[in-house]
Amino acid sequence: MRKDRDLEVRVLGAGVEFIPRALDTPLRLSSGLITEVTEARTEVSVLVDDKEAIGRGSIYLSDIWAWPDPALTHEYRDDALRLLCEEISDGIEELCGREPAHPIELGLRLHHSVCIGNDPPILARAMCASPFDAAIHDATGIALQRSAFDLYEAPANLPSADPYFEGAAADAIRSSVQKPETRLDAWWIVGNSGSLDEAVAPWVEARGYRCFKLKIMGQDNQADADRTAEVYKAVRSYGVSDPSLTVDSNEANPDADSVLDYLERLKAADEGAFRALRYLEQPTGRDILEHSQDWRAVTRLKPVMLDEGLTSLDLLMEAKTQGWSGLALKTCKGHSFALVAAAWAIENGMVLSLQDLTNPGYSAIHAGLFAAHIPMINGVEINSPQYTPSANEEWLPRLSGLFEPNEGVHRISEPGAVGLGSDL
Repeated sequence: MRKDRDLEVRVLGAGVEFIPRALDTPLRLSSGLITEVTEARTEVSVLVDDKEAIGRGSIYLSDIWAWPDPALTHEYRDDALRLLCEEISDGIEELCGREPAHPIELGLRLHHSVCIGNDPPILARAMCASPFDAAIHDATGIALQRSAFDLYEAPANLPSADPYFEGAAADAIRSSVQKPETRLDAWWIVGNSGSLDEAVAPWVEARGYRCFKLKIMGQDNQADADRTAEVYKAVRSYGVSDPSLTVDSNEANPDADSVLDYLERLKAADEGAFRALRYLEQPTGRDILEHSQDWRAVTRLKPVMLDEGLTSLDLLMEAKTQGWSGLALKTCKGHSFALVAAAWAIENGMVLSLQDLTNPGYSAIHAGLFAAHIPMINGVEINSPQYTPSANEEWLPRLSGLFEPNEGVHRISEPGAVGLGSDL
């Protein structure tokens, strides 16, 4: 087997296509209502030694999440994100640096190159770059007939990541990769209103869901506490004896004090619901420098996970200083970025969760493999079976364990899949 210190990958070219998707059920965030979205599917060709291979990736261009500007229409933002994907595709060799390198280094170069400027904002830019990064790792694994999580068995030169670690980044990544899990808790998204008997009960009965992520509004703490308690009581009545809950206001809470108030109100309203709450996703503004908070009083009660606010590796130490409990990782920020951030978090005593962007197909497989190989406190959140199940049909029935969770879990049938699993 070749030594990873010698692993040098050259990016040869890329392509992207766009597929419109309609959500079966609208998804309401604090920033707006998502009814339709564009899937960006990518291909990247690489050369590893004398072996050429093509890898694939995909992502939903979720503008309402990544670019929540009410002054701009969805159509305008969607067009701009498609254009950025095309620019990345056309210029990928330059954006990755023309010198061959380890795929992590190529992915971080791509992230840094694309995430310059604020129009579209950095989160949207990272999202557009992410399926190309995934495709680079997928292609490398295919060329070598190895999992993308097995590329760290020997030292590797990662100058874009090494400065963030006391030792070598590749060593930290290797230490963070675990024997892959084959069963991961599945999560059902619950909106802030509507009939739970209609929206939740059938899926508890049919699929055995026992983990529920609540979308709350972050503006009325009593209403949010009451809704959390209502969901807890409802799923218990559906036969879930020990439900797990998380809450996500999509940054709508004004400050950490309001989050503490919500938790205190929830505990007063329903002790069982409070105990069932596992963590909160980023409750306050995504710019953690502008919206700096001291989370220590909150995290004495429940973990608080940094999500949208993590857009640069430079923010990792700031997140730890502010008292965030851990990172809510999303592969839509880039495989390389997520893997390095995960290794840093583990090395610094922070916990991890793997959240989704309602991604289907290649991106859902990627998320499942990521969560299988890196220790997560939540299993994995894969939402396309709930919102865009038709986008997964070409992988059924062969990957039904992943795309049609049963007994409340996603099953990873081939955790050792080459690359990031595009050949499954």
